[in-house]
This record gives sequence, structure tokens and C-alpha cells, in this order.
Amino acid sequence: MFPTKTILFIAVVSLLITFSFAAVDTFIYGGCSQAKYFPGSPYESNVNSILTSFVNSASLYTYNNFTLDGISGDSSVYGLYQCRGDLSSGSGDCARCVARAVSRLGSLCVGACGGALQLEGCFVKYDNSTFLGVEDKTVVVRRCGPPVGYNSDELTRRDAVVGYLTASSGGSYRVGVSGEVQGVAQCTGDLSVSECQDCLMESIGRLKSDCGGAAWGDVYLAKCYARYSARGSYSRANGSGGNHNSNDDEIQKTLAIIVGLIAGVTLLVVFLSFMAKSCERGKGGK
Repeated sequence: MFPTKTILFIAVVSLLITFSFAAVDTFIYGGCSQAKYFPGSPYESNVNSILTSFVNSASLYTYNNFTLDGISGDSSVYGLYQCRGDLSSGSGDCARCVARAVSRLGSLCVGACGGALQLEGCFVKYDNSTFLGVEDKTVVVRRCGPPVGYNSDELTRRDAVVGYLTASSGGSYRVGVSGEVQGVAQCTGDLSVSECQDCLMESIGRLKSDCGGAAWGDVYLAKCYARYSARGSYSRANGSGGNHNSNDDEIQKTLAIIVGLIAGVTLLVVFLSFMAKSCERGKGGK
């Protein structure tokens, strides 16, 4: 039996680990095709294989794509995964995020011929028709925060950040910061340089036109996304690595839960210790 102090330490450490990883693990969106495959079919086997390949590859690379050709044409599967540009394979953050995304996608899209899922830190997708190297600017998620009112300095900073995200020299993963304003943009690794720029321009253009006066904004297209935040306000899926929703309240709630659980474990330990001593005194009195 573990000593009570060890049990308390394990409980506290596990809670802190769960809390520290919550930002990367945050769900943003997911979707499945209407077409279904037959259980036990070659296509199901290929889907399982390609999802397993995602997890295995993510420990070495932050992006990869796969094609599994089936015995028959209708059993071929195509897929890709990608981690956020600031996550590394060496730290294990990318692999953990992809493993979580694959697990959630498997639960969300049971029996579906295609599915895609975006977490805060990574994106995974598979389908029975090839989408690799194909530009797709379909709007998947578009949301804006509350208006912040006119502030010339803040608007100037926001324009500077969004302008940097627009620059073609920024690469496929772009981060911009100016004062309290920050932004991030990224496209999937299967796009060419010109396709990536075209996709990001579309996403950033929608971000500016739809959310230009908002405290934060997210625009996810099928193959890229752009986001910004200002004045410490964020959507639930903050592209710079936090999980904020004007997020002080959410953080306080989470911390309150953690503190409450720790306090509960402590009280339980004290109670069990008291009961053990009472039993020992009872035996001594016999």
C-alpha cells in the first residue's frame, strides 16, 4: 500500500500535468463524411493503418501525409496530420496532440469514409478521395469576439500584426506580436508556396473584413487558418497557445476545481489517518 503522502503527491502532479496540457488539447472543430464503410472491410483496415501511421510519425515529424492503396480502387485511403508550428516532435507535444486528435476522431467518425479534426495544437484528416496537394478555401470556422471600440494605437498594432501575417516571406507558419496584440496563421504542409499564400490571403482577408473591430477573431479554412487577439481577450481556441475566452474566468474556475480537489484529497488523507489512529487506540484498550 502506498504511503498517504505519496498518494497525495501523485494526485497533485497528475492534476497539474492535465491542466498544463489543456491548451494544446482544446477541441476546435471536427467533421465526418456522410458515406460509411462496412465493418471488417479492407477500407476499415486501411483507415486504422493510416491513423496509426499518424501517431507513429508524429514522434519524428510535425507534418506528414500518407496514401494507402487498396486491393480495389474503393479501398484507398489518403490522410495527413500537422502540428502547430511552435510544437516540436522532440518534446513529445506534437505526438501527444496527434494521438489525442486520432482518438477523438475515431470516436467522432465511427464508420465514416472520411473525417477531419482540429485541436488547438494539431490537425488530422483522412478521406477516400485524394485531397493532398489540392487547395481548398472552404470556410470551416469563422467567429469574432466582442467589439473593442475605437483605439487608434490598438488598431494600428492590429493592422501591423495582420499585415505581417499577410507577408509572403513569412512561411507556412506565421506569428506576429505588437504590444498586446498577437496573431498566428498557418497552412497545411501539402500546399505549394503559392497555394499556401493564396489560402492565407483568403483567410486573413476574411479575418480583417469580418472581425476587424473585434477583440479577437478566428477564421479556419479547410487548408489554412488565421487568428488574432487583442487586450488579453481570446476565443476558446487561441492560436498563440492559450485556451482563453476572455479567459480569466475560465482559468479561475479551473484553478478553483484543482484547489478543491487537492483540498478534498488532503481532507480524505487526514480522515483516514485519524481513523487508523482511533483503531489502534481501540485495539490497545482491549
